[in-house]
Amino acid sequence: MVNVTIDGKKIQVREGTTIMDAAARCGIPIPSLCYLKDINEIAACRVCVVELEGKERLITSCNNVVAEGMVLYTNSPKVRRHRRKIVELLLSQHDCLCATCQRSGNCSLQKIANDLNILEIPFHHTLEHQPWNKNFPLLRKSEKCIKCMRCVQICEKVQGLGIWTVEGTGSRVTINVSGRKTIEEADCSLCGQCITHCPVGALTARDDTEKVWEAIEDPDKIVVAQVAPAVRTAWGEELGLSPEEATIGRIMDALKRMGVDYAFDTVFSADLTIMEEASEFLERFTKGEFKDRPMFTSCCPGWIRFVKTQFPHMVKYLSTAKSPQQMFGAVMKTYYAQKLGVDPERIFTVSIMPCVAKKAEREMELFYEEYAGHDVDAVLTTRELVRMIRSAHIRPEGLNDIESDSPMREGTGAGVIFGATGGVMEAALRTAYFALKGKNAPADAFRAVRSLGFNANNGVQEAEFKIDDLVLRTAAVSGLGNTRALLERIDRGEVHYDFVEVMACPGGCVGGGGQPIHDGKELAFERGRQLYYLDAGARLRYSHENPDVKAMYEEFFEKPNSHKAHLLLHTEHRK
Repeated sequence: MVNVTIDGKKIQVREGTTIMDAAARCGIPIPSLCYLKDINEIAACRVCVVELEGKERLITSCNNVVAEGMVLYTNSPKVRRHRRKIVELLLSQHDCLCATCQRSGNCSLQKIANDLNILEIPFHHTLEHQPWNKNFPLLRKSEKCIKCMRCVQICEKVQGLGIWTVEGTGSRVTINVSGRKTIEEADCSLCGQCITHCPVGALTARDDTEKVWEAIEDPDKIVVAQVAPAVRTAWGEELGLSPEEATIGRIMDALKRMGVDYAFDTVFSADLTIMEEASEFLERFTKGEFKDRPMFTSCCPGWIRFVKTQFPHMVKYLSTAKSPQQMFGAVMKTYYAQKLGVDPERIFTVSIMPCVAKKAEREMELFYEEYAGHDVDAVLTTRELVRMIRSAHIRPEGLNDIESDSPMREGTGAGVIFGATGGVMEAALRTAYFALKGKNAPADAFRAVRSLGFNANNGVQEAEFKIDDLVLRTAAVSGLGNTRALLERIDRGEVHYDFVEVMACPGGCVGGGGQPIHDGKELAFERGRQLYYLDAGARLRYSHENPDVKAMYEEFFEKPNSHKAHLLLHTEHRK
């Protein structure tokens, strides 16, 4: 233990503790812009400087550790003057049009500038402008970038893609797409982790809310919305609702008040996905297709983009089942259109997802009988849903808990846990067991696939299950850096599995790039626990027991993996 004094407080902390962490332990926050623990500790912004007694120069607190007898000042006149000057210089190269910025009110630079009472910028204002395709799901506004390096580090160290790089020197330093490529040419998975870890509004997702408002206002359009399982764990965070208050039923009420005609829970199509994916797995497994490689889940579009560019030889081992989002859209444009007795062209499907890659996935086309078009017409992130609620002046505390529309109302606990890493695997195993044995295993029999944490076992949760003479070897992994390491081990023959679930974002969809941003906090596993809590209390916990899914098969698809199911609910993955 080391004895130090911070702002007059004498404390003991463990040797090797950073000054920033030591100050936090005694209730003294030190502001920062570039710092991400264990990921970006380069002190690039120099906002976190402190004064060390006996030393002339200020030192950064994020990457300097305490030493015995240190006397530190985190808010001395010298520190305040330096910190203010640094922020003023940052603002001189930052587009300060906060009123039209998606991060207004949730921007670290804005908060620090306000805290320091900076009311004008004494330096010449110079902005950098780089061209960018505004139709791409991921947007970069170079005039807002503060060169903190977070996007570079999160993409390289956590996701293992290295999409971003630093260019130039001195005052001309900038961040750009690596390899002198455009973002469309790069191998970006659209996981959106760079967005959720950017401290300002330099990286954002394309906003599609006006597209949805236009559809709502169009009298010829029937607007049908679906809400992904992971959205319910996070939408209330920005609206002051507790997890108990932020129910899926209140989202349904909000959508109806906005003018959406029909609102559904994607948990239904998650159950539908399980019926198709579990059946496909058993069929391909019994044929011996996975002697060399496992079957991989296909519901995460970020993972699909990753495997196609990084491991194209693995593409043929992907499940052909579409994601729940796309299955929902396909059902809306066929089965539901028939139920309503309307032309599929009139149906405008909206997906509310925790994901940026879903915006690109919606470009998949549907061809069926007389209809050709997109399964899904617009994708909104959780953040966009919150912006629409605010735009409609809906008071969240006044929302009612209402049911989704029928006939696709029912959902099971198995569908709910789709949003957490390991959830797709667990749900599929519950149904695969029933298909093999003709009876249900205990609902929690496969909980071994649940993740222990992003850093535990390098983000990989391995499990082996014996069903009579059949042994299933499974793995669930989240985060693309962890995924790359796992696929390389599979390629080298070091490990062998029959079934592997991959989620591009750490912790799964609950940690997606479209979720609310809390700078410096990682809430994925906390949100994931909420999904497992909802599963534990669900009336139905097995996808194959969903009565509305059963009815759809009886009325429309006949059975899982039927010819019609393959036409509408499956796809062909190309390298």
